[in-house]
Amino acid sequence: MRDTYHEDLDALSRRLVEMTRLARHAVARATTALLDADLNAAQEVISGDAAINELNDEIEASAFDLMARQQPVATDLRTIITSLHMAGDLERMGDHAVHIAKIARRRHPDSAIPAELRSTVLEMGHQAELLVIKAGEVISDRDPDTALELDSDDDRMDRLRRKLLKRILGPDWEHGVEATMDVTLAGRFYERFGDHAVHVADNLVYMVTGEKPKDYEPED
Repeated sequence: MRDTYHEDLDALSRRLVEMTRLARHAVARATTALLDADLNAAQEVISGDAAINELNDEIEASAFDLMARQQPVATDLRTIITSLHMAGDLERMGDHAVHIAKIARRRHPDSAIPAELRSTVLEMGHQAELLVIKAGEVISDRDPDTALELDSDDDRMDRLRRKLLKRILGPDWEHGVEATMDVTLAGRFYERFGDHAVHVADNLVYMVTGEKPKDYEPED
C-alpha cells in the first residue's frame, strides 16, 4: 500500500515535468505564429492547450484523492499542496501561449509584430522557453538551489518587455493603435509566462526545504 502511495506521489512530479514540456512547445510555436503569421502554428497552440489542461485536471484529482485516502502529513502533504500550485501556474503558462497565438491568428495574414521589434520578440520567446525548461529541470531534480536562479533569469524577460514599451512609446513610433495594442499585449503575455515559471520554482523550494525562497540559504 505504501509503495503505491509513493508511486502516486512520484507521478505528480512526472506530470508536472510533462506540463513544462508542453508549455515549452506551446510558447515556441506561439512565437513562430506571431512572427511568421503562421496560422497553422497558432491553431496548434490553441488546440494543444487541452493537453495541458488535462494534465492539470489529473494532478488535481490525484492530489485530492491522496489527501482523502492517505491523510498525508509533513513533507508528503507539502509535496501534494505545492504540486497543486505548480500545476496551476503551468496551466496558466499554457493559457498565455494561447493568448499570444490568438494575436497571431487575429492579424493573419499579416504579422502582428513590426519589423524593427521582431528580434526583441524573438528573444522574449527564447527566454520563455529557457525559463520553462529550467522549471522542468528543478522539478525533476528537486533542486532548490537552481530553482532560486529563476528569479534573476526572469529579470531578462522584464528588461525585454521594458524595451518593447520604450519603443512603442517613443516619438518615432508610427505603426498605429492596432500594432501598439498587439505589441503591448504580446509583451505582457511573455512577461506573465516568465512570472509563472518563477512561481513554479519558488514552490519547488518550499516543497523540498519547507522554507520560503527568501528564507532559504543555498548550500556552499
